Amino acid sequence: MLIALLLAAGLSGCTKQEQKFQKTGEVEYTVMEEGAVPKELLEVIREKQQEPFRLTFLTEDSLYLVQGYGEKPTGGYSVVVSDLFSAQEGICVKTTLLGPAKDDKVTAMKTFPYIVIRIQAVDSEVFFLN
Repeated sequence: MLIALLLAAGLSGCTKQEQKFQKTGEVEYTVMEEGAVPKELLEVIREKQQEPFRLTFLTEDSLYLVQGYGEKPTGGYSVVVSDLFSAQEGICVKTTLLGPAKDDKVTAMKTFPYIVIRIQAVDSEVFFLN
């Protein structure tokens, strides 16, 4: 059933670079730990993680907003929510990739940084902002 919901939600959100959105409200959200992410969603993330991606995943009571930044040469990267709000057009989300500091000790293996954000299920379009 979740797979059908995934297809209904679409595998990617819309990206609007040129449009400015006027904030109409706050959106409560939770950044999910990998162990709390639905299994079906983790499978999709693993399939897409090599390249940058954006997607939404709808369950009965939650909407997951996911942004991946593709392959990175080392560890030490993290992704944070820069902005998440409602607008007349829908839900707007902006994330930022943070790289390791110059003096950080990092693992010398490829990593695939991404973020999974859970919000209450809504019937709104999602816009990933740059």
